[in-house]
This record gives sequence, C-alpha cells and structure tokens, in this order.
Amino acid sequence: MKALGFSSMLLAAAAAAAAGCSRPPRAVAPPLAPAPAASLYHRLGGYDAFAAVVDDFLRRMLGDAELAAFFAELQEGEKRRLRQMLLDQLCELAGGPCVYVGKDMRTAHGGLGIREADWTRAVGHLEATLEAHRVPPAERPEVLAAVAGLKDQIVER
Repeated sequence: MKALGFSSMLLAAAAAAAAGCSRPPRAVAPPLAPAPAASLYHRLGGYDAFAAVVDDFLRRMLGDAELAAFFAELQEGEKRRLRQMLLDQLCELAGGPCVYVGKDMRTAHGGLGIREADWTRAVGHLEATLEAHRVPPAERPEVLAAVAGLKDQIVER
C-alpha cells in the first residue's frame, strides 16, 4: 500500500472533518511477512541432538547381525569417520550449518550389495532411534524423507 503524502493527508483530514469524523484516517501498515520457519535442524535441537541420534543409530546398526556385516571391515578410526560423515550429512540435510564432504552415496556404497531388505532394516533402526530420542511425531517424516532421498543411490538391488 502506498503511504499518503502530506497534501493527501490534509485532503483526507478535511474530508473526514466534513463527514463528521473526529480523526483523519491513518495509513495502514502492510502486514508483516511471516517469520521464516525454523529449520528441521533447529527444531530437533541442533548439533548435540543430531550427534546423540547418530550415535544411537550406528550402535543399533552395528549390533544388528544382518547389517553389521557391512561394517565388519572397518577399523576403529574408520568407524569414527563414518560416524562424523553420517552426522555431517544428516545435519546438512536438515538445514543445519554442517557441510558433508564425503563421497557421493553411489560411490560410498557401491559394491556393498545393499538390498531393499537391508535398507528397510536400517530405516527401521532409524525410526526406533527417532522414537527413543523423542523426536516429535510431526518431524519424524521430515527426517525419513530426507534420508529416503538417498535410497536410489545406496540400494543396489
């Protein structure tokens, strides 16, 4: 809306007085733009919350006899790097300040023979982790959708 100039305000005041109004009309301010929605990263508690979820998720995957085979060749330092890469990737996918600098998912998972059943099992562990960490039900689908976007690059058969 265009603000009234000085002469327009005088005319509006004169018109208001002639109409029997005691006050001239005021310029109406435009409505405020809605505040940007907080990122999923911030809504879920930031870095420490994501780190706790990643730690629990990896513990569940490493403890699963069917999925542990995918990690059997990793040395302790490689497992720590995997944890950090996963944390950075999830943080970035959720709109956080992290930057994932690892390999693309097709390269990182190529040759592992990850099947649809393996993916489904891992997602089940992620869902259980989100529940255990009391991630609100409204945000869970957002986390799962972010991860689901990687599926075609990870599942080979």
